Amino acid sequence: MTDLRIDSAAEGAFTSQIDDYSVEAATTSGAGESKESSWQNAYWSEDYGYYLKIPEFKRAIDTKALWTVGGGFEADEPTTLLLMNIKGNGKDSFNSILKNMIKCKTISMDSFAEIIRDENDVLINLKPLDPSSVVIVQNEKGRIIRYEQRSKTKKDKREFEPHEIFHLSHERVADEIHGTRIISSLKWLIDARNEAMVDWRRVLHRCVDPLWIFHLDTDDTTEVGAFKTKMDSARANGENMYIPKGTVEPELISTSINATLNPIAWLEQLNDRFFQAVNVPQIIIGNAKEFTDASGKIVYLSYEQSVKDEQLYIEEQVLGQLNMEIKLTFPATLQTDLISSREKDSKLAAAQPNDMIEEMEGWK
Repeated sequence: MTDLRIDSAAEGAFTSQIDDYSVEAATTSGAGESKESSWQNAYWSEDYGYYLKIPEFKRAIDTKALWTVGGGFEADEPTTLLLMNIKGNGKDSFNSILKNMIKCKTISMDSFAEIIRDENDVLINLKPLDPSSVVIVQNEKGRIIRYEQRSKTKKDKREFEPHEIFHLSHERVADEIHGTRIISSLKWLIDARNEAMVDWRRVLHRCVDPLWIFHLDTDDTTEVGAFKTKMDSARANGENMYIPKGTVEPELISTSINATLNPIAWLEQLNDRFFQAVNVPQIIIGNAKEFTDASGKIVYLSYEQSVKDEQLYIEEQVLGQLNMEIKLTFPATLQTDLISSREKDSKLAAAQPNDMIEEMEGWK
């Protein structure tokens, strides 16, 4: 009889354990010891691809630009007349150029436009540039000393003085030579959401058009091939198939929806995390589900502060780089409405039983 002893247990080599989550360390690309340091956006093509292919990302970027510039600008009459004559590529306007540059810098770090002036140093045009073609050059003190535009088709380049380029950065940090890349924090969420949708699409397809296994009473490759061709053709055309009894045994391979994980909650969680990370609430882009009137107003006011911060940045850059003072108007605010509601609530709250007793005692 075998002697079964507990002390004969042996420890296994568990090599597939899950590692603790960690984040890679990062350093800034600020100026170093060299006389000059340069940087060129190598991520633009990938980030622009996400913008074109991911509808929620594109909608969030467009919404941010729309709310920042959508109300237009206010300025004194000479400034307004001058900016109204800026045409960009010939069909642009000053507002559309600002929206274009806000989109570009939010998509991928920075946006650039060539500042064109006449012989009297008067601004006559702003021409948006491809962010991936512009090189930022700094000196050892961290000051931008020039810009270089690399040709897409040739090896030549154009050099610009700092005052010849209108440059906007997306939330630049520390001594970075460029803005921050929003896709770095969104990529995992976007990829996970689209992978889940692709997987669920396959499940739905298999429910509508399930797989079959046909057990054929033959191993002749010619007969098997002929049956395969007929069956595939019949299924593709939605026709019936007639076969001799006992020669084929069909087996349905179906995927039951109830037997699989429900991806809806996972997709909604990823969706919520995405819009939190991109800082554009879903109610702003037209999705009002699960929002009460009160919570919707709070979300709206929170987003309003973010938009006003972006407007302040644009106004400061227009003044500092173009020497033009403008005021971007906010599309619509709820602050007046909330103050009015608060006053109404305070009046209603004043009508308490004690108030009635005090009033009756005053009659005596």
